[in-house]
Amino acid sequence: MRRLPLLLLPLLLLGTGLGEPGYPGEPEPLAPSGAQCLQHACFAMFWGARPFAAASAGCERGGGHLMTVRSTVAEEAIALLLQNRGGRLWLGLSLAPSLHCTEPAWRLRGFRWVTEDNRTDHTNWAPSGPRCGERCVTVSRELRWEERRCEDLADGFLCEYNYGSSCPLLPPAEGLPVSYTTPFGARGGEFLALPPRSVASVPALGLELRCDEDGEGGRLRWGRAAPGAWPEGTGRPRCSCPDGSVLGPDGRGCRSPCAGAPCQQHCVVSGSSFVCMCDAGYHLGADGSTCEDNDDCASEPGLCEQLCVNTMGGFECRCHPGYRMVDGHCQRESHCYRAPCEQSCEDVPGGYRCGCYDGYAVDPRDPKRCQLHCSDSQCPPLCDQYGQDCKCPEGFLLDDELCVDIDECDMNYCEHNCTNHPGGFQCHCPAGYRLVSDIDCAPLSEQDTEAPYSGDFESQTLPPHTPVPRTPAPSRTPPKAELLHPGALVGIAVGAVLTALALLALGYHLAKKRCRSPATMDYKCGGPHEKELGLQPVASGCAG
Repeated sequence: MRRLPLLLLPLLLLGTGLGEPGYPGEPEPLAPSGAQCLQHACFAMFWGARPFAAASAGCERGGGHLMTVRSTVAEEAIALLLQNRGGRLWLGLSLAPSLHCTEPAWRLRGFRWVTEDNRTDHTNWAPSGPRCGERCVTVSRELRWEERRCEDLADGFLCEYNYGSSCPLLPPAEGLPVSYTTPFGARGGEFLALPPRSVASVPALGLELRCDEDGEGGRLRWGRAAPGAWPEGTGRPRCSCPDGSVLGPDGRGCRSPCAGAPCQQHCVVSGSSFVCMCDAGYHLGADGSTCEDNDDCASEPGLCEQLCVNTMGGFECRCHPGYRMVDGHCQRESHCYRAPCEQSCEDVPGGYRCGCYDGYAVDPRDPKRCQLHCSDSQCPPLCDQYGQDCKCPEGFLLDDELCVDIDECDMNYCEHNCTNHPGGFQCHCPAGYRLVSDIDCAPLSEQDTEAPYSGDFESQTLPPHTPVPRTPAPSRTPPKAELLHPGALVGIAVGAVLTALALLALGYHLAKKRCRSPATMDYKCGGPHEKELGLQPVASGCAG
């Protein structure tokens, strides 16, 4: 078994009179028969026959709870308190309400601490099988944990009190014994530490001190309500403080001269006094404690290029309308800074001009926006990042992986002549006519004959500020241009050659047939008698 450090071994057995007040009535808290205090916890032993519930209530009246034994250190504290005295004392263990019987295979056998948890690094169970009903735990002189019915009477109980901090023992003084009393009623003079609200009594001086927070740093220390130094038996002692600090209101503690000073921003210790100071941009007021703002714009002209605005503790530079602040300097604001252009913008005198990226053109219906544009008969489409959802400019159709220009002139939109161009078309009128509604032609009136007219294959001249008309959308989808397969071309060529040969053969056959009957055609093919007959030879005759 691991032992406590030597400093933890001293144990004060308190109130050796082991009175056992009657049960069940307990008008005031019990006095412990023994107690031990460490830095953050105290343990106390109470004798008196009580059931588990009454023992738990007795610990709670003193501000604690039944003892938890989570390590061998706590177990050694029990051994020092018992001092080999026989009997069984209640611990802070009871069977969990969700269980009806104990579980011997579990580390805590289904029990839980009064702190409503089952965390532990140590157990010391006496051998036992499963037990059912309301069960609680006692510890014996042999430090074994035993299961008992909660309504049984144990010989006593152990309490635990936990604290965040503690007061040390007062320095020993020869001939001045000190007696301490804890909040839970333990008395003695050999504690290792004292919990908050403990009282230290020095009978020889008639002095009582209390362990309380100092009121400034929140630390625990010994003090009393009456100010001034504690009496030492003879004379009138007086406390003093080192340089940089002064006596506190109690006449014993030391504090900074700036504690409670009326300085608005900063306090600087000066000997046993203080001086108030202010941040940069402020100056100390006439009262010596408040801070007033400096008007930097008025005191230092030229701080800013254009406008200077004073602020609390400083200033701010701003620019005139039409300018904006860029890296601490005022620059003339670009018209494009707030322009609603969709893609690009260019500053021009008196305003801005919207532009578009490559592959786009300004939308004639909305100059701020851009639309797809192609200046050739074929262009690649604009697709999303996955190569899908492809789009073509207006006037083009998607054919496989290319945007192909629609030849609107094949759709007979124009009344007379038509010129196709990428993405659109243009109608023309012959001499003596003018273009109407962009596609029709009307004869020129006498007044119009003197003005320039739209000749054939000449584009219509639009008057100034006339918006360019939108290319009419085709009423039907034009047929898709199909390229002939090389095999088809070869077939056509072979067919043409065969057709020509067939025609030659047919002509030759007909010529032979005309010359096949000499008896009936001697007048054409008489040969040597042709002069006698007076006939003229036929040029297409029988030269062959």
